[in-house]
Amino acid sequence: MNTADLIALTATEAAAAIRDGRTTSEALVTAFLDRIEARDGEIGAWVRVDREHALDQARRADTVRGFGNGIGPLHGVPLAIKDVIETRDYPTENGCPLYSENTTRRDAASVAALRSAGAVVIGKTVTTELALLTPSKTRNPRDTSRSPGGSSAGSAAAVADQMVPAALGTQTAGSVLRPASYCGVYGFKPTFGLISRSGVLMQSHTLDTVGVLARSVDDLALITDCMSARDPGDPVSYDRSQPRLAKIASAKPPVPPNFAFIKTPAWKAHADPRMQEAFAELSGELGASCQEIEIAGLDSVLEWQRIVQLAENAAYYGPLQDKGRSPLSDGLNTRLDEGARVPVRDYVAAVASREKAYAAIEELFENFTAILTPASTGPAPLLSEGITGSPIFNGLWTYLGMPAVSAPLMEIDGLPVGIQLVGLRRDDGRLLRTTRWLATRLEAVEADT
Repeated sequence: MNTADLIALTATEAAAAIRDGRTTSEALVTAFLDRIEARDGEIGAWVRVDREHALDQARRADTVRGFGNGIGPLHGVPLAIKDVIETRDYPTENGCPLYSENTTRRDAASVAALRSAGAVVIGKTVTTELALLTPSKTRNPRDTSRSPGGSSAGSAAAVADQMVPAALGTQTAGSVLRPASYCGVYGFKPTFGLISRSGVLMQSHTLDTVGVLARSVDDLALITDCMSARDPGDPVSYDRSQPRLAKIASAKPPVPPNFAFIKTPAWKAHADPRMQEAFAELSGELGASCQEIEIAGLDSVLEWQRIVQLAENAAYYGPLQDKGRSPLSDGLNTRLDEGARVPVRDYVAAVASREKAYAAIEELFENFTAILTPASTGPAPLLSEGITGSPIFNGLWTYLGMPAVSAPLMEIDGLPVGIQLVGLRRDDGRLLRTTRWLATRLEAVEADT
């Protein structure tokens, strides 16, 4: 296989090619390293890449396979890790000078699980400052004058530019789904607690979720399966049966899915008019299988998410501010100041309201397979605007702990825009299966036009 063929492989395809002997891990990793060397000067997706270390991991993977030993589902496949997730072989700097050269010499639970599955950690990708809203150096590969979003900026850009087949990100409001939307890749924020957060920078213990950015639904399922296990070290991790996301996601739905199109209170004020038009066309294409639904009280849910994130940001990052404000950006200092002013009563009420709000949403799934909404307010903003975009269409689902996917199935003026699908808690497999169904349906429509 030539270099162009190798870097076009999804993680699932790459694993199969190595398993079947059609390529080696060394050849695959070399192809991606060459791509990084050629492109990252323009894109700026990476914080750390050690070519020789990556190749050493690949050669060892090939040696193991050559001995005829059993291999894992990601054997020899290179993956990228967002730089708020600890890795034993690279510093974890959290996008902040206060953590420069911060080395823990340990893997986060998610990274350890990926290594156990055979993955090669090729490097660390750029995050925004402390995984919040301050723009990073990364540019959007689809249009380098635009933002890739945040905070999983480098992970989304690296996957979109074929510098790696898949990458880990994290989400507290919209930090996986929004970059996926802007960069035209798949993003998955699983059910809260499905993937352990041990070894991940904590900014909100009630919201933080590890997610995946990739180029196919199969990859989202496979990589999440590899990381899905109960971790006693993470208090929100829960008992579950053997992961079967890949099997469920690849199956045909027993009946055609139907969708609840929920605009949310953000629609009128925040959705780009071109986005509104595109979703009207999508709804029309899906016909009777897509019904517009209004849910009372979602404006309160949006506010509760904002309050919880602000207060918990201040709790976790306030000690950094106490050491000195100057290493932190003005925007971050302002945000932490605002979080410190959140009344305790409002915070407690916002946390306590979550389950009642979820119960109201849960009733929808008696009649619908998934919720359909935009994954972002529109195409990626220009870098000159100095923003990473708004997570307003993602935050309420993160607050509710529900799994959500951004699928790159829409374009506006040649720029990618994600369609967001949301499922029931702990029903991640069906959500991924429904996403695959929708992608197949829309691709067939496009092929006929």
